[in-house]
Amino acid sequence: MSATTFDEQAPPAPPPAPAALGPRRSRRRRPGPGRPVPHGWAIGPVLLLALWAAGSGLGLFDVRSLPAPWTIAGTAGDLLDSGKLQSHLGTSAQRALLGLLFGVAAGLVLALVSGLSRVGEAVIDGPVQIKRSIPSLALIPLLILWFGIGETMKVVTIALGVLVPVYIHTHNGLRTIDSRYAELAETVRLGRFAFVRHVVLPGALPGFLLGMRFAVTSAWLALVVVEQVNATSGIGYMMELARTYGQTDVIIVGLVVYGLLGLVSDALVRLAERRALSWRRTLAG
Repeated sequence: MSATTFDEQAPPAPPPAPAALGPRRSRRRRPGPGRPVPHGWAIGPVLLLALWAAGSGLGLFDVRSLPAPWTIAGTAGDLLDSGKLQSHLGTSAQRALLGLLFGVAAGLVLALVSGLSRVGEAVIDGPVQIKRSIPSLALIPLLILWFGIGETMKVVTIALGVLVPVYIHTHNGLRTIDSRYAELAETVRLGRFAFVRHVVLPGALPGFLLGMRFAVTSAWLALVVVEQVNATSGIGYMMELARTYGQTDVIIVGLVVYGLLGLVSDALVRLAERRALSWRRTLAG
């Protein structure tokens, strides 16, 4: 039996150094899309343009059906030099803006009435859902009978196309507001107007802005339709006239203009959404 006492025993070994425990685990990346890529909205269109240019250079496309990008650029330059493109673009932008303003105003008012009142919802929601299932093109013959073939019919058609997405998403935003906010407003005795201002409108803002993204696209889609119905100016009229004379390059210029207008409009709404909803913590942010 060993005579070694407790005091003479060897001290315990020190804990292993952190390096001995193996490589340090990296911090797990939170799932989600991550930070937005700078100017990421332009990557897709630029890639599409590159594929188009490559296909045209290799002779994969028939120039009579799909001219090369440089041919389209030359045609657009000629239209700009003659002033035709600016004139048609100004007319189209005016129609789209008027229809967008009237449609957004009508959709917002109807959504507020329907979202804040059960009676309003019973009266309004059904007709809006019926309009949602009817394409704008199907309404044009009736609108021509009611308003003629002038500018009023075109603006009304665009407004009807804009109204539906604004109403749908704003109404959904109103219905999904947390009921605890309403209870808090009742506790602090907020009046009707103050409740709408401080609770309802901020709560419905995300839905409204989402509806605006669909609304600006709907405005340009409706514009394409109405400008090919007995119009005498506008991008759609220019394209219809080019179809008559077989000018494929002019038609593609019009399509590119419509696409750029839609892309820029959506980017502006997304910018406004990012600024207005900067308080929200989302995966995209």
